[in-house]
Amino acid sequence: MALDIEEQYEKIYRYCFYRLHDREQAEDVTQETFLRWFANDTYRDTNRVLQYLYTIARNLCTDEYRRQRPVPFPEDIHQQEVDPLLSIALRTELDKLNAEDRELVLLRYVNKVPVGVLCKLYGQSRFSLYRRSKHILKTLQNALE
Repeated sequence: MALDIEEQYEKIYRYCFYRLHDREQAEDVTQETFLRWFANDTYRDTNRVLQYLYTIARNLCTDEYRRQRPVPFPEDIHQQEVDPLLSIALRTELDKLNAEDRELVLLRYVNKVPVGVLCKLYGQSRFSLYRRSKHILKTLQNALE
């Protein structure tokens, strides 16, 4: 598996930013994620690189989040907002999901992490993950209608 470091770095950063809601913390955690990945060559030559990177990032974000109080979700995230009202409504509905479901939506639909990697990351079968994703999307769709 050829790994495009720059592309994965940006995805890990977005993931960390989404989890921490702070640009500087997300940059630090992203950097630490890749430093730990470079320091451990066990997974570097396997097909588990993405899973390993997201596991490191998740654990570091969790540690960082425990040290800080939650802050409101910032408006300056790296996205183009087509309709501000739709964006606000979507953000509100995403906030109603549990943390793991929000994380799944981010990883699958924003960072486009392959389903196989997500299955290993969450310890679920493809069928279970597809069913869960479909349920989350249906919930969001119904809430936005």
